[in-house]
Order: sequence, then structure tokens, then C-alpha cells
Amino acid sequence: MSAVQNTAETKTGGAPPSGLSEFWFYFSRNKGAVIGLAVFLVILVLAVLAPIVTPHSPSIQNRELLLQPPVWHEDGSWGHILGTDAVGRDILSRLIYGARFSLFIGLVVVTLSVISGVLIGLVAGYFRGRIDTFIMRIMDIILAFPSLLLALVLVAVLGPGLLNAMIAISLVNQPHFVRLTRASVMTERSKEYVVGSQVSGAGTLRLMFLTILPNCLAPLIVQATLAFSAAILDAAALGFLGMGAQPPTPEWGTMLAEAREFIQRAWWVVTFPGLAILVTVLAINLMGDGLRDALDPKLKRS
Repeated sequence: MSAVQNTAETKTGGAPPSGLSEFWFYFSRNKGAVIGLAVFLVILVLAVLAPIVTPHSPSIQNRELLLQPPVWHEDGSWGHILGTDAVGRDILSRLIYGARFSLFIGLVVVTLSVISGVLIGLVAGYFRGRIDTFIMRIMDIILAFPSLLLALVLVAVLGPGLLNAMIAISLVNQPHFVRLTRASVMTERSKEYVVGSQVSGAGTLRLMFLTILPNCLAPLIVQATLAFSAAILDAAALGFLGMGAQPPTPEWGTMLAEAREFIQRAWWVVTFPGLAILVTVLAINLMGDGLRDALDPKLKRS
């Protein structure tokens, strides 16, 4: 029994740790990851309960309260804790509803990127040869372009909008999953358990999806977490440039785009959406670091 297992058993009262308890033991050692998880859960709960917790509708305009400052300002009001924007909409309500859009964008983009990238990388890493060369050259071409520039080109071709922005971002993120899956499959394919399954008569699909792929999931989970935060950033950037979600959608990047002309006389309309993006992305990245610590065997042994 290794020293790592002894340490984990000590923390669980001497009993052999289950997979979940062992994962939490290594994840919780990273205090930043635990904080990131707590912040992310708060944002997730607010997004899910947005119709209940928001004090106002995110789209209702109040022409009598244009650019009202936050509550701690001398002209602020408890009716609009974080103030209002240029057309009198409550900023706090729009931020909470914006969390819905941002998390939805991240989920859809990561799902599309993971499914397509894993399938392509699995084929490239298992069959090798000309198929591998052809696939990887295409991925190299995609990676040769700056990600945001390529996403802008794709959205320009498909047309502005939230759906097209998610498709473009997922295509931009796909090569990372292809390369990571291919490398993991090439490493696992030559191991004894795969050779044993092959000798025992396992078919190609069984070897690919049931024997090899489950042992390649750890780095893919970490990459998916980081891609989640990258998708939120890219979607906000496209929204800021007018190529993502369109007004009056309460998406954080679109809120920044609408507020940029008021940055000098109404700082709050720009600051709070920017802080929402910063806090969310930072929390997800901290979670990604914790997942890496918990899932990487090399880091466990250290």
C-alpha cells in the first residue's frame, strides 16, 4: 500500500477510502479550489433561482431612474442596489439573469467541444496512419489562427447571434480536446490491459469506447473545466463586439458593450458586468486547478 493511500485512509478513519472521498480529500487540499467551488455554487444557485431572487425584471425600463448610482452612493436607492443602466433597467437583476446566459453558453460550448473533439481524437489516436495525419493537420491549421479572431470570422459567416457564437466558440475549442484525447489514447493503446482485451476478442468499438476512453477521462475533465471559463470569456468578447448575444439580452459582454459610452460618468454600468465575468472565470479556473490536483496521479504521489 502506498504512502498516498495510507494518508487518505488516515483522513477517513482508517477505512479504505471510496473514490468520491479520495477525490474530495485531494481536491480539498487546494484551498483556492474549495473557494472557487463555493463561489461557483453561489453563482449557479443565483442563476437557477433568477426569477425568484431578482428584485426587478431584467428588461423593464424606468425612464425616471436613468443611470441611478449604487445604494452606497449619495444618490443611490435600496430599490436598485447596484444602480440602473442608461435606460433605467436594474443592473443587479440583469447580472443575475446574465449568469444564466453565461453558464448556459459555457455548458453548451463545452458539451459540443468535448463530444466532437473526443470522437475525432479517439479515431486519430487509435487508427493512426493517414487518418491521424489528415486530422491533425486540420487541427494544426485551426490552432494557427488566434482563437478570438477565428471565432469572429465564423460568426461573421454564420451571422451574429447567441447560437452562432456558441457554435463558433465550440469549433475554436475543439482542437484542444482532439490533441489531448489523441495523446492519451496513444499512451493507453500500447498498455497490457488493452492488448489483453484485444487478444480476448474485443471488437474495435469496445476497445475504443469501453477499454481505452474511460482511462483517458481525467485530463479531459480538467481541460473541460478550463474550456468552460474560456467559453464564457469568448462569449463575452463576442457580445462586446456586437457579434454574440444581441440587445436587450442581459448577457455580460453585451451589457459591457451597451455601457462603454458611459464609462466616465457612470462607472457602475461597466464595472459590475466586468467584475461578474472576472469572479466567475476565476472561480472556474480555481476549480480546474483543484480537479487537476485530485485527478493527476503524479501530483497525488508528490
